[in-house]
Amino acid sequence: MEDKNYFIIEKIVGHIDKIASYIAGLEQTMFLADTKAVEACVFNLLQMGELVGRLDEGFRKAHADIPWFKIRGLRNKIAHDYEGVSLEIIWDIVKDDLSVLRGQLADLWRKDKNSTG
Repeated sequence: MEDKNYFIIEKIVGHIDKIASYIAGLEQTMFLADTKAVEACVFNLLQMGELVGRLDEGFRKAHADIPWFKIRGLRNKIAHDYEGVSLEIIWDIVKDDLSVLRGQLADLWRKDKNSTG
């Protein structure tokens, strides 16, 4: 993996870990009522989408099993239509989808580290 892409993936994983810490122990109703947690999670999702846009196109294509387009699309939705963002969908993403994404990114790291020595 090219250094730039590796650095970006590392930053994305860091944002996922921050989000996990913000929602630890929360149920959906608690999350929806906690403005700070919601805004912190949304900010980190926005940052993840920005970072995906900085990955090399060839890298994204080589790892098409990762939903780069959806991550970037969520960033665009947040940035351009914040009031239209469903917090219930944000909850589903941070509660369920990000752990899957983190696993995919960790696998990507392992495979690359093993192939490059």
